[in-house]
Amino acid sequence: MAVVTNALPGGKARVRGRVDKTYYAFLVPGLVLFTLAITLPALMGIFYSFTNSVGYGQFSFSGVINYIALFSDPTIRGAYGFTIGFALVTVAVVNFVAFLLAIGLTARIRAKVALRAVFVLPMVVSGIVIAYVFNFLFSNSLPAAAGALGFAPLEQSLLANPDLAWVAIVIVTAWQAIPSTILIYIAGILAIPADVYEAAALDGASASRQLRSITVPLTAGYILINVIIGFKNFLNSYDIIVGLTNGGPGTSTTSIAMSIFQGFTNGDYSYQMANATIFFLIALVIAFLQLRVTRGKASA
Repeated sequence: MAVVTNALPGGKARVRGRVDKTYYAFLVPGLVLFTLAITLPALMGIFYSFTNSVGYGQFSFSGVINYIALFSDPTIRGAYGFTIGFALVTVAVVNFVAFLLAIGLTARIRAKVALRAVFVLPMVVSGIVIAYVFNFLFSNSLPAAAGALGFAPLEQSLLANPDLAWVAIVIVTAWQAIPSTILIYIAGILAIPADVYEAAALDGASASRQLRSITVPLTAGYILINVIIGFKNFLNSYDIIVGLTNGGPGTSTTSIAMSIFQGFTNGDYSYQMANATIFFLIALVIAFLQLRVTRGKASA
């Protein structure tokens, strides 16, 4: 219901909508919980990043010493390098495979609905469960099969090789992430009017030409959304890495999230709070980029 609050020059009236109290009944509890569970801990973490706190007891302010130390720490630089490189490679693999599968699952094939259900199953399984299953496969089944076939490069577990362990992590992460990406691509492909393909076929366009000139351009927004969302999610990778390598061999597969959590238990609380603050700022930039992209897609 709208009410007139006061008159303006020219006979116009200023109208203000009356907000139903039910709105506040739903808004306030959620806002309080979000503040207590998200906002307040984040602000406390930023505060402690400027101290020498170990997570309990007394502490004193140390200024930006933690932040200066971060940029000169080879372990932290290695964690950022691994995480960003892993995220970029995984985004490329996931989107390439998911896009091809989405094209196949929207084609005129039999049992495509049943096949879609099969392909999305990995997304409902816990990441840590998937990691432990693949850990057994990479550590036992695959080396045994390679030994029986005489294929020497795989007779040793990939997870024990500091140069190849990241490949196993990319494979497992992609296996879990591809289903959700497929769903977005299927929605984008199905949104393309069938008349467009029929007109192209009448003009003599081959299937590959239709893919290049119709499917890819008209799903470009979905591709961009998948890339941004995937990159942001892969930067936060933790459970699959823990289940597969636990950051090893050595520290070759230690992600940013792992280095932050490990710092909470070895006396580096304030130091890793500074690390978490920088990581939060990076994620915030990506989130704003994602918001702009999704808004542009919604208004298109």
